[in-house]
Amino acid sequence: MTTLDVPTAQTPLAPVTEVLAIAGRRLRRLRRNPGRLVGITLNPLITMIALGYLFSNAIQIPGSTNYIEFIFAGVVMQVGLASIGPTAIAVALDVQGGLVDRFRSLPISRSAVLIGHTLADLAISLIGLAVVTAFGLLFGWRSHTGFLQTLAGFALVAVFIFTVLWVGVLLGMASKNLETIESVGGLVAVVFSFMSTGFLSVEKLPGWIQPIAQWNPVSSVIAACRELWGNPVADSGGFPAENPSTVILVSLGTLFLVTSYLSVRRYRNA
Repeated sequence: MTTLDVPTAQTPLAPVTEVLAIAGRRLRRLRRNPGRLVGITLNPLITMIALGYLFSNAIQIPGSTNYIEFIFAGVVMQVGLASIGPTAIAVALDVQGGLVDRFRSLPISRSAVLIGHTLADLAISLIGLAVVTAFGLLFGWRSHTGFLQTLAGFALVAVFIFTVLWVGVLLGMASKNLETIESVGGLVAVVFSFMSTGFLSVEKLPGWIQPIAQWNPVSSVIAACRELWGNPVADSGGFPAENPSTVILVSLGTLFLVTSYLSVRRYRNA
């Protein structure tokens, strides 16, 4: 009999125990299949090597000569965006394999299963973030602010990753076709990453993309991280650039509430 087969006592700590049990199961699967970690780190690393190292002299950013410091915030956003697809596929496989039915038959809360799943995936993504940051330091990225501000920047990245992981959970609950999930996850990662200020300033983008990049919530998170790390900032003007904290709070808060509510609702009806 496994830990998940034992009815959880109805105590104040019961939800925490349930979440940790689900998260531990998910992390144990990583040891048998580390491909998930490779998948979420490979794309950001390729982007950083191709743009930040090989093509850095060919791309000029107004007011800065250090292109790797400019794109680093955009690269770490890709860690979170690249996590959407693998999370969605893992959830879909659990649904198809009958594991969700087994969890629903146990005396554990419905939200604990999904929260444990996302916390485990967050831990995996943070490992990927650490790998990408190590390569960033190797290629010349530096934070020019204090320890607390630097830590606050990475904490913001962690919040962003946790929020977008719920997009993956909802996608996995809503679709049973793994090929569709993989395609949608890849499309989201590419569109929201490159239609932002992560790799070019707004004025360098085509005219019709500029308003999309300005209002892309990823751009606001990137701008806030650059300020916290003292890296070059793309001055695009407009409300999103001048009020990134407001855009982050509204956009990520709304995204989290909507995706988490719909995910739990679909889980109950699965």
